Amino acid sequence: MSSRFTVASAQYDIGFFTDFAGYAEKLTTWVSEAVQQGARLLVFPEYGSMELTSILGANIYQDLHLQLHEMQRFHQDFLDLHQSLSRQFDVLILAATFPVQQADGHFRNRAYLFSPDGVSGFQDKLVMTRFENEQWSVTAGDEIKVLDTDLGRIAVNICYDAEFPLIANAQVQAGADLILVPSCTDTQAGFYRVRIGAQARALENQCYVVQSPTIGEAAWSGAVDINTGRASVYTPVDYGFTDNGILAEGVADKAGWVFAEIDMAGIAAVRETGQVFNYRDWPRQYALKKP
Repeated sequence: MSSRFTVASAQYDIGFFTDFAGYAEKLTTWVSEAVQQGARLLVFPEYGSMELTSILGANIYQDLHLQLHEMQRFHQDFLDLHQSLSRQFDVLILAATFPVQQADGHFRNRAYLFSPDGVSGFQDKLVMTRFENEQWSVTAGDEIKVLDTDLGRIAVNICYDAEFPLIANAQVQAGADLILVPSCTDTQAGFYRVRIGAQARALENQCYVVQSPTIGEAAWSGAVDINTGRASVYTPVDYGFTDNGILAEGVADKAGWVFAEIDMAGIAAVRETGQVFNYRDWPRQYALKKP
């Protein structure tokens, strides 16, 4: 298993479709373009799947609650499409998050990771935003996971989750040196909150963090009408990495992939020989006397 590979982070525009075939065509084009550039891991954003509601008609896609229920008709096709693309192109794909209805009727915001051999697992969003809690009734998951892949152990922090350091630290302690952050924010402030959180997680855990946002306007949608962000790849800020901790970032409002070559062996090296030992020194803060 090589420690060096190319990751592709989507700066993803919300589309409008008349049928599932149109959505499948878009996804196939995106995946094909990334693979042609040598990417082995593709990262799509939070709630990118909500563009599927465009197929259902205005009475559904403009209704925040009805759309969650009606989205479920696409769930299996969504899984099958991503699994097929992962197998066809021999690539790992973190799919755009999908609101999955649970047995108790509640919905969870779920990110699936697909490998050519099957679903590598999923991570549910763990901390809900005010919009999800107060307006949309999307509920929190309760399990912090790490996902085993041919590229190593990978973790997922879905958008707001990246702003809570104990989640990422637990994942890194469990062996994840790469954290994927699918995001969906409607303001610059929202984007920067997630970005600052993601960069902080890379700094304090001395790991890679990849952020993939939705972008652009979809005025027809009741859920993802305004989307702001830039795809980026963040790193430790130390020997062997960039001085500002940003390995790659996209151009604002431009849909497409942002590519970066990452070397997982560099993570172990910086933790052994870096200027500082943020990750190793993390437990020290617990022993300090409180004011």
